[in-house]
Amino acid sequence: MNKKTKNLIVALIWATAITLLCALGVFRSPELWLEDMLYQKPVYIPDDICLIGITEDDIKEFGPYYSWDRTVMARALEALNKDPAKKPAVVAIDIQYSGRMDEEGDKRLAKAAEDLGNVITATTATFGQKRTFGSATVVIDDFSILDYEEPYEELRDVTTQGSINIMYDMDGIARHYFLYVEPEGKRVYSMPYQAASLYAKSKGTTIRMPETDERGHFYVSFSGKPGDFYEGLTLSQLINGKVDPKFYAGKIVLIGPYTTGLQDSYITPIEKSSMMYGIEVQANVVQCLLDGNYKHKATDYYQIGILWIVCFAFYVFANNRKLRFTIPVLIAGVGLAVGVSIWMFSLGIIVHALWVPLGLLVLFVATVAENYIRAAIERQNVTRTFERYVAPNVVGEILKEGTENLKLGGKTVDIAVLFVDIRGFTTMSERLSPEEVVFILNRYLSMTSACVERYQGTLDKFIGDATMAFWGAPLADDEAIYHAAMAALDIVKGAEELSAKLKEEIHEEIHVGVGVNYGPAVVGNMGSERRMDYTAIGDTVNTSARLEANAPGGTVYISRSVADALKGRMKFEPLEKPIKLKGKADGFEILRLIGPEDNA
Repeated sequence: MNKKTKNLIVALIWATAITLLCALGVFRSPELWLEDMLYQKPVYIPDDICLIGITEDDIKEFGPYYSWDRTVMARALEALNKDPAKKPAVVAIDIQYSGRMDEEGDKRLAKAAEDLGNVITATTATFGQKRTFGSATVVIDDFSILDYEEPYEELRDVTTQGSINIMYDMDGIARHYFLYVEPEGKRVYSMPYQAASLYAKSKGTTIRMPETDERGHFYVSFSGKPGDFYEGLTLSQLINGKVDPKFYAGKIVLIGPYTTGLQDSYITPIEKSSMMYGIEVQANVVQCLLDGNYKHKATDYYQIGILWIVCFAFYVFANNRKLRFTIPVLIAGVGLAVGVSIWMFSLGIIVHALWVPLGLLVLFVATVAENYIRAAIERQNVTRTFERYVAPNVVGEILKEGTENLKLGGKTVDIAVLFVDIRGFTTMSERLSPEEVVFILNRYLSMTSACVERYQGTLDKFIGDATMAFWGAPLADDEAIYHAAMAALDIVKGAEELSAKLKEEIHEEIHVGVGVNYGPAVVGNMGSERRMDYTAIGDTVNTSARLEANAPGGTVYISRSVADALKGRMKFEPLEKPIKLKGKADGFEILRLIGPEDNA
């Protein structure tokens, strides 16, 4: 399986895994958080809704809230109807008045509501799990209405009823509202819907019904944060005649608790850091209905398909690519996805805003991690390959060039090539024992390797008693010729020192000849995929080997190209008796390297 096919298979796996996790709702909580941040923004609030809050000031004036009789609300409705020409268009009371309390208060409230007209009173449903047993099955409904409360009879008969149930989403945020509830099969619309409908009717218009799910829920676009709809009007101010009718004349008036002590507050998507009172939630829902600013969810099937395609394409693009290319594409992709989500929302369509950005981010991290692991493995392979050729301090430099050096094939570069071997080694090996030959060779080859390594050369190979090394590959070396020359002189010196030791130890001496040449050669991995050698081939290499073959013991032969490069830094001299190298035309000049110039 080639690299491209593997990349496509891994891309397919990643795209499928991310798409499946998103489709299963694994990331639903962070997705809702992002959608709230993108979609729920405060807007200009029209002057159609007036809130009358039941506050701590009212409790101080009328006593504990739960001790109030119904004459308190009756007096409020009477105050709103004091000037029939300036009365509200609709009054919605976000308080439950089920059951009888005292006859006088009950009658007075019902009478005040009837006289005012267009009063909406609250109903509440209690939801819970209900099990219906069949002959062989059990149907479980987790959202069954277990109990339902509505106003007492006299008040119910003279008002419009609206449910005030506020629902939470799975993460405890009130993003949706009931358009209706259906206790015992009877459909009862919500208080905000009733208020918006009656208000629109008073203006000679109608409102458009929102699209709901199977339970009657619809998504609410909040217009204001906590406090945006509220102008500080209290129930006691209204009753005491301190509220100018201009605040509520011809408008929708919502009356309800506006203090934490009455426990009627909720967390909303437009502002999670502070609670929103029930009548403020109702006001936002009413405004949403009046504006017809409805949103519906886009079909998941299309979004799943788009997500899979984007993830697959991004992985194929980002895998094994440098960050300077992937980061801009990532930023552009995330920005485009977010921008499209906001634009779709403005058109009334809710899309999964997190899916594409999350998929891109996950794949970006995955490809970076994969590239890092792959690079680490490749670095290890490079190290294993090149540590056989070059000094350890050069391996680190080779790693910076990546793994192209590990592929079969080569490239033409100018290199300095050195050959060295022992003079008379064949004759020596014939008279010595195998153990003595190995002993001498190991000492000698260790010495030549150390000299090559000292000058950052690439140790190519050992051929019997010969050593081949070169400079200028795999790393460029501006001092390739000089380094090769210094290594050659060190080898000659090292051979003399080793020879003195061997004479003492086993009564044997060694003398080496060295050849150095410079020129173009093909350098790279030669062989097969299973067995390869990093080496250099070409006329430059062959010439260096022939220079070495003709050099007497203790001598370094160099070509004219090497001598010209070393002029002023090294001393050299022409041979007393010129030598003609095999395969070289007449006039190919050979010189003997003496050593560094005194001032070098």
